[in-house]
Amino acid sequence: MAIALNLPTSTYTSKNNQKSLTEAALIAACLSEERWAQKELYEKHYGKMMGICLRYSNNAEDAKDIINEGYIKVFRYLHRYKVGTSLVGWIRRIMINTSIDFYRKAIRHRTEDIEYAENTKATGEDPISNHSAQEILGLIQKLPPSYRAVFNLYAIEGYSHREVATQLGISESTSRSNLVKARTKLKVMLKNLYK
Repeated sequence: MAIALNLPTSTYTSKNNQKSLTEAALIAACLSEERWAQKELYEKHYGKMMGICLRYSNNAEDAKDIINEGYIKVFRYLHRYKVGTSLVGWIRRIMINTSIDFYRKAIRHRTEDIEYAENTKATGEDPISNHSAQEILGLIQKLPPSYRAVFNLYAIEGYSHREVATQLGISESTSRSNLVKARTKLKVMLKNLYK
């Protein structure tokens, strides 16, 4: 579906305006289904979006499935994007929603034991500062899907418990409970990794 964008005809000298013109031209080419433009858009934002998908997935293979499905949606709905707003933010929202959809599909096929969560406080040195982002991401991926989804949405994306509950189709109290359980599990895993 090709949509005509009203691109400025004058030349610009500032970097921000040139960037906007380039982004608008890239989007116009993507809307015209130009493969080179789709590839450029995909590659330009792949790293950031893969990081988001990895946080929500069990492993790299699941993350690749999520990002590929997410980019299919990006190109399918690109005509809805408003030029001049944050393209990265728009793509990020699609990746988060695709990750949530992936979680919902996966949760239908899994059952988990309900565990008792205790409130624990970290004492002493901060265990997170001693580990790489890759190690911490690996620990987040080891969380059960229901805990991982709530942790990502609440602690990383900044959603409220009400928003998390709406997105995942759970109650607010379940969101709070899963967050406590996720944090507790992460603390235990970090302590074990720290030793």
